[in-house]
Amino acid sequence: MPTYEKTKEAISRLSPEEYRVTQQDGTERPGTGKLLGNKEPGIYVDIVSGEPLFASADKYESGCGWPSFTKPIEPAHVTELRDASLGMVRTEVRSTHGDSHLGHVFPDGPRDRGGLRYCINSASLRFVHRNDMEAEGYGAYLDQVEDVA
Repeated sequence: MPTYEKTKEAISRLSPEEYRVTQQDGTERPGTGKLLGNKEPGIYVDIVSGEPLFASADKYESGCGWPSFTKPIEPAHVTELRDASLGMVRTEVRSTHGDSHLGHVFPDGPRDRGGLRYCINSASLRFVHRNDMEAEGYGAYLDQVEDVA
């Protein structure tokens, strides 16, 4: 079983925007994330710890300006916390092992796919293409990735 953790080395490799989002609970501007329009098959992992978070098969266009997913690929790798900042109550989503701020989850997703919308910052994710998953140690998740292009 792989070990996923937050290390000083991983933190030092983050861009200023990735650091602001993952370590300081920031949010990237809507419509600006590098993974928003990605339609390639693969998985999305925590940019800090590498833990697998979401599959391309669960990504959809919600129109909110951030990558949206219907569910985590590995529920144990996602922690949900109450967030009462900005004068509203929301549910924050963090990676379990990396403790990276990922975004928020809302109950307005596609009803036929569970009804949730995981609204996630591109800056908190690294995309691993299906063709690279085995080599990068994510082969166990290949059955959860379909060709969505």
